[in-house]
Amino acid sequence: MISVEEASRRVLATVRPLPSETIRLTAATGRVLQTPLYADRDFPPFHRVAMDGIALSFAAVTSGRTDFVIEATQLAGAPPRPLQNPRAAIEIMTGAALPPGTDTVVRYEDIVFHEEAGRRIAGVQVPPAAAGHNVHHQAADRQQGDLLLPAGVRLGPAEIAVAATVGAVTVQVARALRVAVVSTGDELVELDQLPLPHQIRRSNAYMVRASLLEAGAEAEIFHFNDDQQVLRRGLPPLLAGFDALVLSGGVSKGQADFLPGMLRELGVEQIFHEVQQRPGKPFWFGQQAGGAVVFALPGNPVSTFVNFYQYVRPWLRQCQQPAAGPSQPMAILAAPVVFKPSLTHFLPVRLEASPYGHLLAHPQRAGGSGDLASLLHCDGFLRLPAERETFGAGDAFPLVRFRE
Repeated sequence: MISVEEASRRVLATVRPLPSETIRLTAATGRVLQTPLYADRDFPPFHRVAMDGIALSFAAVTSGRTDFVIEATQLAGAPPRPLQNPRAAIEIMTGAALPPGTDTVVRYEDIVFHEEAGRRIAGVQVPPAAAGHNVHHQAADRQQGDLLLPAGVRLGPAEIAVAATVGAVTVQVARALRVAVVSTGDELVELDQLPLPHQIRRSNAYMVRASLLEAGAEAEIFHFNDDQQVLRRGLPPLLAGFDALVLSGGVSKGQADFLPGMLRELGVEQIFHEVQQRPGKPFWFGQQAGGAVVFALPGNPVSTFVNFYQYVRPWLRQCQQPAAGPSQPMAILAAPVVFKPSLTHFLPVRLEASPYGHLLAHPQRAGGSGDLASLLHCDGFLRLPAERETFGAGDAFPLVRFRE
């Protein structure tokens, strides 16, 4: 039996970069960029008006002039119209290109309009302090050719917006991981079936699939009964057709726990079996030579959940984004806890932000590793080290977070 830290190290040692594919930008949210994107023109590409108001020459303001005849009106998206009279102004809208002959914008809030001899006059009540007021100058943010998005960045909403701005109709991204989710057990029935008193509906597979989709992988669900012949026929196509298998159940020491032996028989090398932790101790992990990685998780739902977020999700993220490196946030225990077994304890917690910006972890009651409903009131698990028995309020520990 190995430590949680050693198990994590061995899992991440199997990380391999994903091949790339070209997809449309509209389908790229959450994917990892493989080729950098550069600015195809200046940001902004012209002197951009930053306030609704009037565009004028600052020199006319410094001469003492306060009333400006409105010579024209320019909306955003219209070609800029040059100012003909340097003592006049152009009424202008946010986002428009600054007209030639002007260098300053006075916002509506600092102007009073009136009519005089059939002409519209803008009276400046609060003169601008300097030329360039309320103007977002060309190339102030980025210059043409600047690197905007390096390879290896995950494409979130902000990155998608930047890619759209430079006209990236398609992007080259890391291929999504293909993962087979396998539940095992004669006691499990499908969602639309009414379980007999000794049966339960399949939930772990749907839980794992949802977690995989949330992490940016593609996932397909399978189920096998506790039958060696069924496993012997069913597992090889999955090992050949997917990047990884996540199995739930059949990995402990029961008489129907066939998976460890069956996986070895099918050429999957065992990397470890059993981790010094609670819940989730019977976790089995292995890899087929040059092929799929196999996470065989214990079947109790909370055990499955803990092991997915401690081991499977970090592996997924490292495959997708190797340069990012593993990260482990910390949270502060809000109440004392005693746990005597010499095992790493994944304590279910509800998170709260303290007034000082720290994450406070409030321990939550759970009825053991089979209490699936207890996850509804939790945001994550606090990882309490095996070397201690008492854990005081105010101590900080690594956080395995599953709810943002």
